[in-house]
Amino acid sequence: MIELAPLMHVEVTLEPVRDLGETPLGRRRIIGITGGKFSGPRLCGRILPGGADWQLIRSDSVAFLDARYTLETDDGAQIYVNNKGYRHDPKEVIERVASGEDVDPALYYMRATPWFETSAPRYAWLNRTVCVATGARRPAALELDFFEVK
Repeated sequence: MIELAPLMHVEVTLEPVRDLGETPLGRRRIIGITGGKFSGPRLCGRILPGGADWQLIRSDSVAFLDARYTLETDDGAQIYVNNKGYRHDPKEVIERVASGEDVDPALYYMRATPWFETSAPRYAWLNRTVCVATGARRPAALELDFFEVK
């Protein structure tokens, strides 16, 4: 039986969307990560600037999310995050989200599977842990709740 245990709450601050337009794969959007913070029962700290979400909006209006960034824990460890997932649901709701409006996340689907990589021995358990996440897009930020799959 699968159980989910809260891992951490993540708040990511973002640059404005860079919209590259329609490419052969779909509408490409790049959203730079400027920082943020995270906290949970076993780790907390800040998000380092320099990552990004390389989104692809498919022809069926589903956004494929591909975010990569670095966490720095309060005790100085660095953890690479590769977070892939989907955001979708009613077209009018997604248009409101895309325009920068603060929309209730219950009105759309935003789920992801974060993958971690670290050399810090005290956080090595993340290198072998499966997680899932739910998310909410805010006007200049992203909120995520990560859960460890037990």
